Amino acid sequence: MAKEIAIGKRAKISEAQQYMLFAVFGASVFLGVAISLVSNFINQISFNTKIIMSEEESIKSYSDFIKTTGVCKSPSGDVYSREELDRCNPDDIGIAELGGTLRANILQNLAANKALNSVPKENDSRCVKDGKRLTYGQLIDNYQNAKGTEELAAASQLIKTCSALRIIPDALPSSKNDEALLAGLNKIFNLSGWKPESLSPSGGSSSSEEESNTEGLNPISVNLSIEANTSSTMNVLNNIEHSIREFNIESAIIEWGSNDSLKLQAQATAYYVNSANVNESSEEIKAGEGQ
Repeated sequence: MAKEIAIGKRAKISEAQQYMLFAVFGASVFLGVAISLVSNFINQISFNTKIIMSEEESIKSYSDFIKTTGVCKSPSGDVYSREELDRCNPDDIGIAELGGTLRANILQNLAANKALNSVPKENDSRCVKDGKRLTYGQLIDNYQNAKGTEELAAASQLIKTCSALRIIPDALPSSKNDEALLAGLNKIFNLSGWKPESLSPSGGSSSSEEESNTEGLNPISVNLSIEANTSSTMNVLNNIEHSIREFNIESAIIEWGSNDSLKLQAQATAYYVNSANVNESSEEIKAGEGQ
């Protein structure tokens, strides 16, 4: 009898242990699932935070770029809203609203540069008023007093055409334009009192063109061939030397020609710069390391 009771108790204890093991196993599974869900939830929060922070940083950088260049009026807050960007019109901004932007520096300093303004200007009826060429002060007054988008756009274009700004693309173009280069040389020849028989782009490359390491500055090879009287040849060389556009003579051969003419064969290099572009970049955001 006692043996049967002992066996029954042992069976009950074994059954209780089984229940306990099942309960512990169930609790462990539940705890594991809960930890996994919490960990996943935390990772999602962290990932979304990264996205929001990166988005805010991009918006801030984009807004800072617009404010620095002076393309739009300053935003009402720290960054531009969608409505402010939609209303943005560069030709609807007065100089007083530009502050210390790049555009203000161009209009107020570069356009008024005395050295650039000393370069002889082309005849342009738009730059003349009452028989006198418009001064920088008159151009700025015209811009400041302009009303409406059309008047502001016209005044802005007048500054580009009639101020020192017009010299910049002549001195250092933003593209490799052989035709424009040859037209500039032809003008120098005409001013020197010498007319070339023909003009054509150079097919070779100079040492400067092959070895130039200046970032953003690109060379164009130019062949000069002049045969004229001494006075005309020297006039050509002097006018090339005083040209607003740089012509770097790499090598030259000078010899007497027929009828006491002076013959010049030279290899020169002119320059142009790369166009300024705004490069967009993208960033990949990952939820965690190795993902």
